[in-house]
Amino acid sequence: MIWLAVALGGAAGSVLRYGAGRLAINYFGPTTVMATFAVNVSGSFALGLFYALAAERTSLPVEIRALIGIGLIGGYTTFSTFSFETIRLLESGEPTRAAASVLGNLLLGLAAAYLGMQMARLA
Repeated sequence: MIWLAVALGGAAGSVLRYGAGRLAINYFGPTTVMATFAVNVSGSFALGLFYALAAERTSLPVEIRALIGIGLIGGYTTFSTFSFETIRLLESGEPTRAAASVLGNLLLGLAAAYLGMQMARLA
């Protein structure tokens, strides 16, 4: 049942992401990075807010937490998960692991994107 909840939430989150991107393009123009920026920041806020409320103030069933947290918000942006996990590491007293995660995700993510683009250009 959790898999279905994540799938349904993910579908809705992906549609929201597409809509937010279209709105940003309509407002800022076709070459903007503001869509990604807005989605990443708002998704990070939404995931932090949701999990703090879900974990600390409610007893939502695991299926609902998965539908909203992993599916909906995760489908909207995976950056929110990255941000949330980094905060959790910091709160757990693991600043070295948090810094390694941030640097690793940023540097390796950029390198992987560059490598993928270069490979595609060679094909």
